[in-house]
This record gives sequence, C-alpha cells and structure tokens, in this order.
Amino acid sequence: MHNFFKENFKFLVTDVVNGPDASSKCIRVRLNSAEPNNKGKNSKKRKERDDKPFDSRGSENWPENVGKFLRFHLYKENKDTHEALGVIGNMLSIQPKSFGFAGTKDKRAVTTQRVTVYKQQASRLASLNKRLFGIKLGDFCYVKEGLCLGQLLGNRFTITLRGIVADSEDIIKASADALGRHGFINYFGLQRFGSGSLPTHLIGAALLRGEWKLAVDMILDPRDGEKSAIAKARKYYKESSDVVGTLKQLPRYLVAERAVLQTLKTSPGNYLQALKSIPRTLRMLYVHSYQSYLWNHAASKRVQKYGTENVVLGDLVYCKENSTGKVTEFVGSEYAEDCRGRYDSNNEDEVSGEIHEEINSVKVIDAEDLNSGCYTIDDVILPMPGSRVKYPTNHIANVYEDLAKKDGISLTESVHNVEDFSITSITGCYRRVFQKPINFEWELLSYSDSSEQLVDTDLDKINKSKPMNTVKQMGAANGKNEEAFDCIRELESSDDIAKVENYSEILGEEVKLPHDESLIGSSSQDSQIALKLSFTLPASCYATMAIRELLKTSTSVAYHKTLNQ
Repeated sequence: MHNFFKENFKFLVTDVVNGPDASSKCIRVRLNSAEPNNKGKNSKKRKERDDKPFDSRGSENWPENVGKFLRFHLYKENKDTHEALGVIGNMLSIQPKSFGFAGTKDKRAVTTQRVTVYKQQASRLASLNKRLFGIKLGDFCYVKEGLCLGQLLGNRFTITLRGIVADSEDIIKASADALGRHGFINYFGLQRFGSGSLPTHLIGAALLRGEWKLAVDMILDPRDGEKSAIAKARKYYKESSDVVGTLKQLPRYLVAERAVLQTLKTSPGNYLQALKSIPRTLRMLYVHSYQSYLWNHAASKRVQKYGTENVVLGDLVYCKENSTGKVTEFVGSEYAEDCRGRYDSNNEDEVSGEIHEEINSVKVIDAEDLNSGCYTIDDVILPMPGSRVKYPTNHIANVYEDLAKKDGISLTESVHNVEDFSITSITGCYRRVFQKPINFEWELLSYSDSSEQLVDTDLDKINKSKPMNTVKQMGAANGKNEEAFDCIRELESSDDIAKVENYSEILGEEVKLPHDESLIGSSSQDSQIALKLSFTLPASCYATMAIRELLKTSTSVAYHKTLNQ
C-alpha cells in the first residue's frame, strides 16, 4: 500500500499509526507538506518528526518540558549495534525503530557510541545494567532530536597488534611513521561486502539487473562457514521450498532472510515484493556494496597506472576555491536512509542541497592545474557510480564501464523501474583515493602473557575513576550545553580488533603503497612486542585498510588462518 501511494501519488505521504483500539494499526495518508525545493536538512518534514510513528507505548504522560529523546552511550563487547539494541529493546519491550544511532559498529570490537531512544526514562535504562552481559549504558540526558544514520563524523580507533616480528625495532618505528605520513589507499574494507561466503556485491549486481528470483536465492541459499542450525535451515529450504518450516528454524536475527520468507509466505512467487520487504537500510547495502566494488577496482587501477606521487590529467578533485575541506561520504546514497526513511515511505533525497553543492565543486584536472601545482595526490577523488557524478577523463573511467558491462549492468540506463535497485536512481558521491590517519599516535608495548589485556577499554577507565550518578532526573531543564549536542555529527570510539573476510576479487588487483617494509616476518619465534595504534578516520573509512597498509599483508580470513598453521 505504501509503495502504491509512493509510485502513483507523489504529493501524498503515508505512515502507520495506532488504530481505534490497542491491537489495531492504520495506514494514515496525508498531503506531503514539504516544499518541493526545500529538501535540505532543515526541511519542514524533518522538523515535524514528532508526528512520526515511534513506538510510544507507555509514554502518553511525557512532560512537555523534557526532550522526547533520551540520549545515552552504548558500550558493547562482541556484539554489533543491531544485536545490542535488540537485546535492550526486548528488555524494554519496545521496537527497534525507537532507537536512533549515527552508524553501526562492528561485532569484533569493544566499542562505545551514542544512541537515542524515544520517550524512555533514564532510570529504566540504567536499571538494565545489572542484567546486561557485555553491554553497559550510561551518560543519560534528554534531547529534542534523535540520532540518524549519516550523522557520523568519524571513528576513533585503538588497535593493538601483538606478536610483531621484525629484524629490529627501528623497522617497526619506520613502518608506523610511514603510515602516519603517507596514509593508505582508501579502499572499502572487506566487511563492506558481508561476512558470509557470498559477497553482497553479487546480490547487488543481481538487483541492478532486475533478476529478483536470483537475488532471493542468493540471500536464502546455503553458505559456507555458518552455524549448523542456520546451515540446516538454509539446506532445508533449498531442498523443500517449505517457507513456513524454514521460518520456524531460522533465528530472528537473520532479518533479511526472515523478511523475504514472510512475504513469500503470503505472496508466493512475488520475489520483488519479498526483496522490498527487507528493511531499507539493509536492502540498500546490496546496491551500495556493488558501488563499492566498482570503486575499489577503480582505485587499484588509478594507483597501478599513475602511481602515488602526483595528480595527472583527467583526475577528479574538489575545487580549491569552493571546497570546504570536507568530503561528504555517500550523500544521496548510503545516508539517503536517514531520519525520514524511518518515519514515512516517501524516501526522496532529503539532503539534495548538499549533493548539488558537492557535485558542483568537483572538477577535472587540466594542464593549467598541473602547471599551477595547487593540487596534490591527497586531493584526488573517485566517484561512487550514480546519476549525477562526473567520471575521470583519463583511462580510469573505463574501469567502471568495463567492469559493469562484464556484470551485465549499464551505469547510464536501468533495465527496470524499481528505484531502490536502480543505479540511475542513486545520486552517487565521491571518495578520496588516499586517506591519512588523523591524530595518529603509536607506541611499542612489551608483554609476557599472551592473554594479558594491554589497553584499557572505556569501561575500564570509568571503573578506575570515581563513580558518578549519570542519571538525570526527568523534568530537569536541559542547559544550553546539552542543546548544543542535540543531534550533532558525532565522533565515536572503537577499541577495535580488525575484522577481516575472504574475498580476493573485491579490491581488484590489490595495490600497496611503496614505502618501508612489512612488519610481518616469516619467523615463528615468540615475540614480546606489541604495537598500539590510536587514530581517527572519517566516516566510511576502514581501519582494516590502514592495518593492511602497515603490515603489507592480505586482510583475508584465508591468509590469516595460514599464520596459525
């Protein structure tokens, strides 16, 4: 029904609201009050989110002088963001849509990030700490706006590399210094392409070709390396096509698979609708994964053909006179699923104002630019394919076209009219080819016990300090300082253990920057040296790619398994 109105009545918007009794829901249809030319971050629709359908059970008597969102810090170990919030949501008996966050954090890490939740008392969340395992909540305050995907400024990483093998400490120091000076090729990390044996960019390619049944089969088919219960459920469906029986076996955290099967249960054979039933943030990752796949190959070819020292004719850069020095990652693409995407079905491009500004500030390097010397290799950018991006005018443009053509995909024409799965309906954006770690620090540590914890987590630091009562009373007025942090672009921390997967083709022909030696030697002798790294990266940059550059080794699981043999 939502899609019917979206496709046929663009001047109307729909959402789901409570019905006349507690057990019913209704679809509300109303005029789109946002002005056509006012789709920026300050649009009327964004300001009117109070009317949108959060899970507001139990909050009917919320005080008017208190912000409707409770903001807190989520500390978690060995859980991804969705899993952690799912646990908290179950304890509070609220739906996942009540939570807001600026970005997801990896499972294989100790992470801290800000989260908002709609109309919940701080004392209620604080009381969960006694029952939570590997999760802690704190630093509560009430704010007017909830956090949304896309508001992330970056991540602060602390990574410890143990068992360093090198001929001398000088080699280690030179390698760490080189990473800080030269940076790394800004590849999308392998976790961008999924953790299973089937890379998500292959599903994205099927969607772009309009092969709905193939995409569904890829999502549901058996995969290597999964838990036995999941493997059994996938095999059962493959052999029996029993939707109901498979749903009984699949765990609830397999959101995409369950969403597809639920739709096929009620609409057998409707594979497109089954794909559309996957939550938008999740289903768009398939298409974004394919964009990232093309970008990685283009970046490899740029380094191979033109090197790492200078800009060349035909390169793309941000105009110096117009540039703000900020690269907006995935405007109109990854972050199109922002606040509005959770409130109604009208997922138009809310940040189109930023897109125009960014795309208009991109230029192609010409002879005059080369003579002036005002652009350096650090300025070079490459496009994420979309309908409104420029491509380099040198040989790198062919990489996009040739690779897409090989996959049966056109970057300029769509073979179907499903906007979510069409490359021509995605605006596109730009990404720097090289990235230097920000506020980069490193130190060598010595240790004798391989199980010894070498770095304090955020929770360790808090436990060592004086305990504080961080629960603010409801009804207390928020000061100006709190309002200043209301829905800001945030910097989040990750005491990260590099998460790596095994897809050799995702980076194209992998390229490593030509500076200094690898820290990994062939010696199997025990080492008492660890290298602790701390640095900040902008949103959508991957710490695993920085580590790959430092170690000069593959980030694949297959390679790392050989280190233990």
